[in-house]
Amino acid sequence: MFIRVSNFCRKILNFEKITTPNISKICPVVTIAHKSHNISHQDISDNALKVLYRLHKFGYEAYLVGGGVRDLLLGKQPKDFDITTNATPEQMRKLFRNCRLVGRRFRLAHVMFGEETIEVATFRGHHAVENKNKKNHNLSQYAHNGMLLRDNIFGSIEDDAQRRDLTINSLYYNIIDCTVRDYIGGLRDLKTGIIRMIGNAETRYREDPVRMLRVIRFSVKLGMGIAPETQNPIPQLAALLYDIPPARLFEEILKLLQAGHGYNTYLKLCKYQLFKPLFPMIAKYFATNHNSNVEKMIQLVLITTDTRIQNQMRVNPAFLFAAMYWYPQLEATSIISTKNNLSYYDAFVLSMNDILEKITRSLAIPKRITNLIRDIWHLQLRLARRNNKRIFIIMEHPSFRAAYNLLEMRANIEHDHDLTHLSMWWQEFQISSLPKQKIMIKTLDYPIERKI
Repeated sequence: MFIRVSNFCRKILNFEKITTPNISKICPVVTIAHKSHNISHQDISDNALKVLYRLHKFGYEAYLVGGGVRDLLLGKQPKDFDITTNATPEQMRKLFRNCRLVGRRFRLAHVMFGEETIEVATFRGHHAVENKNKKNHNLSQYAHNGMLLRDNIFGSIEDDAQRRDLTINSLYYNIIDCTVRDYIGGLRDLKTGIIRMIGNAETRYREDPVRMLRVIRFSVKLGMGIAPETQNPIPQLAALLYDIPPARLFEEILKLLQAGHGYNTYLKLCKYQLFKPLFPMIAKYFATNHNSNVEKMIQLVLITTDTRIQNQMRVNPAFLFAAMYWYPQLEATSIISTKNNLSYYDAFVLSMNDILEKITRSLAIPKRITNLIRDIWHLQLRLARRNNKRIFIIMEHPSFRAAYNLLEMRANIEHDHDLTHLSMWWQEFQISSLPKQKIMIKTLDYPIERKI
């Protein structure tokens, strides 16, 4: 699938053929003049412009880079504006009082403007092979599996272009002469709709396995195909994701599944065998039953989430995870109840704790989110027991709406008569007037006492 390119973008991309990107060889730079592209300073964040102009004022090189340039060329409004410069992080801190340095693996400068943060990175340089795992560990360090643990080697803008991950994210905009610079063939790939890893894909994935997720994310987000040499190593290297810190994986999963393209992203993650390393507890159900309730729930919640985002409605990661892990949690309840001869309620509470502990071990979901997941799950029990004294109290719970949505999804998936009846009752109760609600409570034939 190729991306549709705007007329403006199509115009600027009609240039001579560029050499295939090779990390060992610098491609001839392609420069697009101001009159030949559609980027305007009016479309760039004022705060990003402030940072760029101040860096130039004090004699440094500085460029808008990456996704911001890519999106502007495609006629989209970027969410973030990243900058690259030859100023070191320490020089940045001296230059901006509102600057703080972050990151150990990649040392970055964050220039803070209220709610907006402008990220500034120093030009990256290449690593001498003989220095791996030896000297200069404060500058550069590799793990034995090839993962890049630290990368603070600085270089030129040409080096920086080749150190980036994807060709389409290696485009530079100069605010001084308003030109776009391409050192690695990104403009060509933007025109043809191809996601291509810069350099040897296997080496780059071993340096940072999250790059495999970025390839999938941008492919789906931009509607682009993936170059064969970029996609071929992914299934064989997917297990490298187990080595990624859980906190970083959690952030990447939100980018993958809560950006409005979650369902299509999920399909590609499965295709390239990346879903299992992200969700090992869930993936085991796919191996035994490709039409399981677990898989149906994942598909339904992702389609629903995409629809909400496309309609500019709010989404909460707690609901996403509560839905995805509902059936594993339910199975754990049954096992604990049988094995320990416990009541269903006690087993349910224990299984919630057990499942959430296992999830946070691999994904580092923040406590504020796991607490909401726990509420959504616990309310499934309360929704199933319509005690007339507590119905209005349940409706006032902050997580009621999310819990009801999960109940409705379960009814759609399981086609269980009692569950469907329960879901329809709560749906009608929410939209009824107070007198009608009182009648509905009074005429309840029975509270559904069932193992949910």
